[in-house]
Amino acid sequence: MRASAVTPSNTVNIPNVTGSPRTQPCVLYIGTGGSLKVLTEGGDEIMFTNIQDGTFFPVNVLRVFASGTNATGIIAIW
Repeated sequence: MRASAVTPSNTVNIPNVTGSPRTQPCVLYIGTGGSLKVLTEGGDEIMFTNIQDGTFFPVNVLRVFASGTNATGIIAIW
């Protein structure tokens, strides 16, 4: 297992910590809940609301958008 802190971005996917140039989908841990807008592995942009503190987010995610996201303490897990 690998993990890395996530910096939300409207244009950049979550960097792959394995060193591969290809973006790999990951699941997320949400430290402080709120709203979360993501780009899924399938290419869908989806807004999730009312995520609770300390939630594991079992969706294959490529990007966490800065606009629309107010959840914090987000960790990518591969």
